[in-house]
Amino acid sequence: MKNLKVSLIGNPNVGKTTLFNRLCGVNQKTGNYPGVTVDKKSGKFKHLDYQIEVTDLPGFDSIYPKSLDEELVVNFLKNNSGTDKINKVVFIADGTNIKKNLYLLSQIKDLGYDIVLAINMIDIAKRKGILIDTEYLSKEFGIHVVSISARKGDGIDELKSALLLDSPAPKSEEHRYLKPENRKILQDYVEKIGAKNSYQTFLSITQDNALPEVSVKKWKSEEAILRYQYVREILANGIKIDKSLANDVTSKLDNVLMHKVWGYLIFVGVLLVIFQSVFSLASYPMGWIEQFFSWFQGSVQSVLSPGSFTSFITEGLIPGLEGVIIFVPQIVILFFFFALLDESGYMNRIIFLMDRVMQKVGMSGKSVVPLISSFACAVPAIMATRTIENKRERLITIMVAPLLTCSARLPVYTILIGLLVPDTKVLGFVSVQALILLAMYLLGVITSAIAALVFKFIIKNKYRSFFITEMPRYLLPSMKNVVFTIWENTKAFVWNAGKIIVAASIILYVLGTNGGERFKNSEEYVLAEYPSLTEDEQSTKISSYELEHSYLGMMGKSIEPAIEPLGYDWKVGIALISSIAAREVFVGTMSIIYSIDSEEDLSIMQKLEKETNSNTGKPTFNFATCISLLLFYAFSLQCMSTIAVTYKETKSFKWTSIQFVYMTALAYIVSFIAYQLLS
Repeated sequence: MKNLKVSLIGNPNVGKTTLFNRLCGVNQKTGNYPGVTVDKKSGKFKHLDYQIEVTDLPGFDSIYPKSLDEELVVNFLKNNSGTDKINKVVFIADGTNIKKNLYLLSQIKDLGYDIVLAINMIDIAKRKGILIDTEYLSKEFGIHVVSISARKGDGIDELKSALLLDSPAPKSEEHRYLKPENRKILQDYVEKIGAKNSYQTFLSITQDNALPEVSVKKWKSEEAILRYQYVREILANGIKIDKSLANDVTSKLDNVLMHKVWGYLIFVGVLLVIFQSVFSLASYPMGWIEQFFSWFQGSVQSVLSPGSFTSFITEGLIPGLEGVIIFVPQIVILFFFFALLDESGYMNRIIFLMDRVMQKVGMSGKSVVPLISSFACAVPAIMATRTIENKRERLITIMVAPLLTCSARLPVYTILIGLLVPDTKVLGFVSVQALILLAMYLLGVITSAIAALVFKFIIKNKYRSFFITEMPRYLLPSMKNVVFTIWENTKAFVWNAGKIIVAASIILYVLGTNGGERFKNSEEYVLAEYPSLTEDEQSTKISSYELEHSYLGMMGKSIEPAIEPLGYDWKVGIALISSIAAREVFVGTMSIIYSIDSEEDLSIMQKLEKETNSNTGKPTFNFATCISLLLFYAFSLQCMSTIAVTYKETKSFKWTSIQFVYMTALAYIVSFIAYQLLS
């Protein structure tokens, strides 16, 4: 009886355990790897005149370990010697998603192993219309390829027989993971140290820094790019998808949802439903919050003694907090729908659809995940670009991510859209407000694509990258996960915005209630200039005069000449200055300004509707001004956190400055043109 040692290797969740149980049955045992408590499964079975010992290794994604399990597997593969030396590797791939597995397969092959590729779940793959050319894969990799269904037991005998055969010669040349000039460096080093396997030497160089004069980061990036390119070529030639043969539910849905035309239209329709809900469903809780703050403000005024502290609480802090809290229902609804899309598996389809666009504007599908994250916040989105190996694609993604509409813009958009158009319906069920909000989100997407295209020609690139992603089945969303996502994102919005609002409220109130000689003697100036006013009119005029001549008013007045061509007065200028800290501060600032300026108990929307421009005498927030402000906040980089994280991730003052300058200039120019054309 001859002995043969075999290891089962593959990515997580490809059916390794099921195959192990199918091969070994009850003839298996569980132990631990030396020195650790991680399970090590082994078993035996007989085939013809061979006694075959099988070890089931933990699933892993890359030859570069990121966990203890992965490190154990990698070390096991790199040190295949002694009594534990294996003769064959059975690499298990998921037939429904084989493109994800071929990258790791090529790495294991380059380590010099004799491999049998077992394509599992082939029955499900056929139902999805996936046709795999096993003969082509066998010739390309120089391995035997067997189609199996570990769950049903199909192809198991063929797999056992393949383990006893010698592998065919591979078609592809070695060192496909390096460019020619670096291949020469590697080969010279291999010969110098007398190594037997060049890829093991490559791993020693890139993981252990065995060759200090080599740029480890560059070599690892080069390997990823060239290996993905190689995998992409194999996918194009060896795997075909005939959607007409697909008959499972996921495939049928994908035929529609991932269609080159209908897929995009359906996505836009989904967004429209979301934004319609943002306005219609949120209107009731927003009204309750508004009533609560009105009651709370009145209660505080009745309890506390008149004075500066009471004025700060009622005219500064409470209006500022209301400007954030009142938009929580809309934030909750937005993240509720985003969580549903993610949990159901539809978000992955959106990423795949957008990959086609990304490739044309200088980015890849790996840029989509950070960009999708930008709809929540640009800060984590920019940090998420660390997964993009290609330097140019990562930099372009960082530069355009803030153009996408984040949750901080939502309060600004909704209040301006509410001033812009009434809540009228189109076709009886879609509001004009929802259509405009959808347009603002699409404007961010389109502008980011155009900006990326510009940067594509500015930033030079030496490498091309490829995007391979897993396409999961459609699933019913886990409401526990949905609720958790909503809670975490809403908490982050309220906490982060709340801290800024409290700080801004203190600063704005102090600046708005102090000033120079005209501020201190405002009553004398008003009575001298307007002697015929009634007592109530005098009180209102004095409040406005004080604000205008306060330190806060002076700041607004100082930039008024620059922003007047955009349709803004000095009060809007104050909001622009304060919202440099964070965009959502705009609404809170307006609440504070008009609370200081007025003694009327009105909502922020009512106060803005009544406001008139002191220079023109016309309503401040007219159609042209609202459009101008919408465009300004769509393009401007009003977020210090984003600026800070851009510098942290790029480590470049140059690119951080370029990002701030180009977005500010774009915001000013577009807003200027819009106001001048519409006014």
